Amino acid sequence: MTAARPSRRTLANAIRALAMDAVQRAESGHPGMPMGMADIAEALYNDTLRHNPANPGWWDRDRFVVSNGHGSMLLYSVLHLSGYGLSLEDLKNFRQLHSPTPGHPEYGEAPGVETTTGPLGQGLANAVGMALAEKLLAARFNRDDFDLVDHFTWVFAGDGCLMEGISHEVCSLAGTWQLGKLVVFYDDNGISIDGETRGWFTDNTPERFRAYGWQVIEAVDGHDAEAVRAAIDEARADLDRPTLICCRTTIGFGAPNKQGTADTHGAPLGDEEIAATREALGWNHAPFEIPDEVRAAWDARERGAALEAEWNALLDRYREAHPDAAAEFERRMRGELPEDFDARAAEIVARMQADDGKVATRKASGMSLEAFGPLLPELLGGSADLTGSNNTNWSGSVDIMERPAEGNYIYYGVREFGMTAIANGLHLHGGFIPYTGTFLVFSDYARNAVRMSALVPTGAVHVYTHDSIGLGEDGPTHQPVEHVASLRMIPNLEVWRPCDKAETAVAWREALKRRHAPTALVLTRQGLEHQPRSDEQLEAIARGGYVLRDGGEAPQAAILATGSEVALAVAAAGMLAGEGIAVRVVSMPNPERFAEQPADWRERVLPGSLRARVAVEAGVSAYWRGLVGDRGRVVGIDTFGASAPAGELFRHFDLTAERVAREIRAVIGAD
Repeated sequence: MTAARPSRRTLANAIRALAMDAVQRAESGHPGMPMGMADIAEALYNDTLRHNPANPGWWDRDRFVVSNGHGSMLLYSVLHLSGYGLSLEDLKNFRQLHSPTPGHPEYGEAPGVETTTGPLGQGLANAVGMALAEKLLAARFNRDDFDLVDHFTWVFAGDGCLMEGISHEVCSLAGTWQLGKLVVFYDDNGISIDGETRGWFTDNTPERFRAYGWQVIEAVDGHDAEAVRAAIDEARADLDRPTLICCRTTIGFGAPNKQGTADTHGAPLGDEEIAATREALGWNHAPFEIPDEVRAAWDARERGAALEAEWNALLDRYREAHPDAAAEFERRMRGELPEDFDARAAEIVARMQADDGKVATRKASGMSLEAFGPLLPELLGGSADLTGSNNTNWSGSVDIMERPAEGNYIYYGVREFGMTAIANGLHLHGGFIPYTGTFLVFSDYARNAVRMSALVPTGAVHVYTHDSIGLGEDGPTHQPVEHVASLRMIPNLEVWRPCDKAETAVAWREALKRRHAPTALVLTRQGLEHQPRSDEQLEAIARGGYVLRDGGEAPQAAILATGSEVALAVAAAGMLAGEGIAVRVVSMPNPERFAEQPADWRERVLPGSLRARVAVEAGVSAYWRGLVGDRGRVVGIDTFGASAPAGELFRHFDLTAERVAREIRAVIGAD
């Protein structure tokens, strides 16, 4: 006789028990959200979610994002219970060093974690990017009778996520883009760390989302699995609008003395309360003990294998009917560049070495996109309302709103933070190389999403123009000073500040090849002089730092420069050469990459025999101190800028070739 299937509440209680036990064992964590949203998770995973625990990377799986990432034990619990490669021992090691179950979900640590979450609102923003990727890929590759791309993106989000400003940015766009396969469960429990949110969060959330163009399903009992299931069915029936399901829940559900209070949010319940909770829930099992019948009811491996097998059969038929489209789809989803990319990219770089006179590197970036764009149909970019200034579009750009099947350009509006987090989601979904654009000074608005792109990491390309006082009359509010240095301090983010067209093309090439970590391109508004190079020097750009002007067999000093200041360095070296002082000019568009080069290369570029080093960059000087050494000098700007034409500003702040030459003379004692 077959044993009766456990009740839905019993299945949800398995999540509650694992969550409170893991948090208690770790002596830290957040049990409240997992206990409050357990019934919603049970309904989603056991009734609806298309996934295969044996293959977490299956391309047409549904994506599930826990944006309120402090509730990570909910995610770890359902992954373990449904059959992913996450063991009970892993759950017992919650929040411990080298465990795949860190305090907040981290992409790549545990199978089935779709993105790194914790900074509230960013998981929701990533999910918008994932849903957009699904819609655009479906428009591009689906054919009659072949719904090759057909999946949903599901999100858990709490009050904190919806209070964060980024939620306004991305949810507005989701409505505009009509992302009908995006469904967000709003955990409306009225509690955050400081207590009851009615003192600081009185928004009419349903009306807010209706104003965005969302379908809103209100007043769903988040502890009634059948009510949640009915809401899911209603959400899936409307493919023209994203859906917000407002679930009224009790934080810490089941804890008789602490549920409904902030006490359950971010601290263990304690042994006594856990014992009382077990009794209240009727969960008469030891810590971390899951009865066989409960484990069997949760196991999604057989169903998942069948779903993927069905899709694989569809893919096989698609390959036969549409071989070229199938090959392109698979290449893009594997994240591979076209086979001939390296050869064609080399041709592009060689062409960009041609002397076209003064060219702003933002314009050179647009020229690079014009060249690389036709090679990469997966290139999907946009700007935060600065398209013409950032030069982020090219002749082949197609607005995703006008022709989704061909769409490769996004008008984000003034939403730097949301734009960057959406780009992270586009990368994580697969099938696209996302790039973004704004002024460098506004990278501050996007800062945490840029950090997350490096932490995840994603292969997003962040285009930042108007990179210094060289933007001129807009003044100090728009003139970045500390931004390049601060971006260089983010681990895993490569920052390029090219000095001309050729260096810009190399920076783009390297960014496009860097599929598993992000890149920032820092570009000028003002025109920059062309720098002649040999083929060997052209190849050396990719090393991050190289000798641009040698200064003879035994140079006395070296000038290190980036971007617009390379021309100043070249001019200063010319002045000094006329005085019999041999100076080497080192262009260093990517100091971090230069630091990673073999020691013999670094010694060839900056030999120990040099008497002095002087660095020049139109930004804060502190970054360069370590590269120039105790006897070196830095020519930079350690104050905010001013409003005036660019040429006047460079003279006002003494960022001139004459100043650089003076510093060299002073260091080597030639004054």
